Formats: sequence, C-alpha cells, structure tokens
Amino acid sequence: MSAQLQRPDAGRPSLYGDRRRWGLVHADALDLLARLPERSVDAVITDPPYGIGFDGHTWDSGALTDGRAFERWTSSWAREVKRVLRPGGYVAAFGAPRTVHRLVSGIEDTGLEIRDQLLWLYGSGMPKTRHLPHDLGTALKPAYEPILLARAPLKATTTMGNVTRWGVGALDIGATRVRDEVRDVVSLGEVVRRWPANLGLVHSPGCEDRGCEGNCAVREIDAAVGKPVSRYFYAAKASRSEREAGLRELEARSTPIFSGGTTPRANVHPTVKPLAVMRWLARLIAPPHGVVLDPFTGSGSTGCAALLEGRQFLGIEREIEYVEIARRRLDHWARQ
Repeated sequence: MSAQLQRPDAGRPSLYGDRRRWGLVHADALDLLARLPERSVDAVITDPPYGIGFDGHTWDSGALTDGRAFERWTSSWAREVKRVLRPGGYVAAFGAPRTVHRLVSGIEDTGLEIRDQLLWLYGSGMPKTRHLPHDLGTALKPAYEPILLARAPLKATTTMGNVTRWGVGALDIGATRVRDEVRDVVSLGEVVRRWPANLGLVHSPGCEDRGCEGNCAVREIDAAVGKPVSRYFYAAKASRSEREAGLRELEARSTPIFSGGTTPRANVHPTVKPLAVMRWLARLIAPPHGVVLDPFTGSGSTGCAALLEGRQFLGIEREIEYVEIARRRLDHWARQ
C-alpha cells in the first residue's frame, strides 16, 4: 500500500507505490524526465495534452493552443523520452485529430522514428461544442482518436539483433492477435488468430455480452456491412465501475458533461481511457516484465493496464487531484 498523498516539498517530489512493481511521482514531466537515467525504460504509453484548450483545463490551454508552441513543447518531452528509452523502445502517444500533425512533427524532430498511426474508433463520444441557434455548432462529434506509434533508433544492424541485445525493437504480434470467433480453428494445438491491425474498435460503455447499445461503433459497422466484420479488429469497452475502481473513499463530485447537465463521479479526469485498450498497447510494445513509462499519467489507466499485463510502471503526474485518483486506482489494480 502506498503512502498517504502529500504535496511535494521544494526539493524532492512525492513518490507513491510499492517501489517494486510501480511508482507514481507528483512532478512536472519535463522536470522529472531530465532526472531519469538513460536507457532505463522499455516502452512509453501516454495520453499527453492535445493543445486544443479542452474544456478550459489549464493543462491543455494557454500557450499550448498555439500550434507551433504545442509542437515545440511536444519535442521537449519527446527528446527526454528518446533519451530514457532503450534502443528500439516504442512510444504510443494519443492525440487529437486536429493537432496530431503537430504531435507527429514534434516527436519526429527528436529523432524518434515514426512507425505507424493507429485509429481508435468509438461511437459514444460527445461533440465538444455548445448548441447555437438554428441547430448550429462549431464541431463534429468525435468518433476516433489517433495513436501515434514511434520507436527509438535501433543500436543493432538487425531488428532481431536489437531484440536480443536490448529486449525491445519489435511488436509482439503473437500477444495481440485478434481472435476470429467465427472462423477459429485448432491447428497443431494452436488457435489461429488474425494479425493485429492499426484500426481498433471500442464498444460503448453500456454494451453487454448479450448485446450492444444503439450508438456502439462495433454494432454500427457490422450492421452497415451486413456481417460481423468487427471481429477482425480489436474491440474493448470501459464501464463506470472500471473507471472508479479503488475510489470508494473519494467523494463523488458533480461534473459537467458536454451533452448537458452533470454527473456525479469520483474519477473526475475527463479523458479516461479503457483499460482493455491500454492493456492491448502494453502487450503490443512492452516486453514481459518490462518497464512502462507514462509522463502524463492522468487518472492512471496506463499504469493499471501495465500492472495487469505483468509489466512494471513508472508514472509522472503534475496535477494534484489526478495524483490522488491515479494512486488509488493503481493500488486497487495492483492487487488484482
């Protein structure tokens, strides 16, 4: 069990965790990244600020809403990420459709190799706009988020040589193959599964095993095509119980939602990612028992997923209210 939350003093940031499997530091990412040793982490999975002034939050507003400034800021943390990654280590970074080009350029300018861009599709997003007279607005309903996949330069002449030397450099296709529930066959004692794609589908939060909600992306795609093609892609869903697990002792606060009104919740972070999506990323780019770093921990989904997949985790979070949420969630999922 980690220590009780306390504000860091001027000289040393507060550290929580069991010091073996996970640690969470209350600090600014740029300050702490510079203090981490070189080549000390195996993978980075992170959901950094998008630079879109999201709902007026200070961590996503101000200078970051200027495109060029956002790109320079991205390079500043990505440069340190490149330094602390082992050669061939991967980065998976979430972005927003309208600023992802700045994210890509900022990361690429540090010397990290751009390898791919994953599209995470969902049907339950809310338009980030207020209704104007005559049914007007200023934005569309979001239906996908890009996830940039980058890699630190190899230090060997071949990919397998790098994997042998450093333990990283390749994607774990075997651990992330997609099960085809219709066409699964047993061959030589192994279930045949499809090669993972750079497109992911996510169920709506209210979907159940017996059926999907009406606004579920998985259901809509299957209905449009006339057959269950969604089985070819990775699908995940997040429930309220998952987002709030471990937060029983935190007071639920009424939080505004874009559809109007408020909803009481203990996990007040506005962009909580589903654990199944983060677990899939952890299996894809982090070796078993490897160290996963998230410089922008938020409510801790990356760390919870890493622990559930048998990886170690180091998180950094600047905002004190999110540190408390992440600490409790990590405590909870570390015991599962």
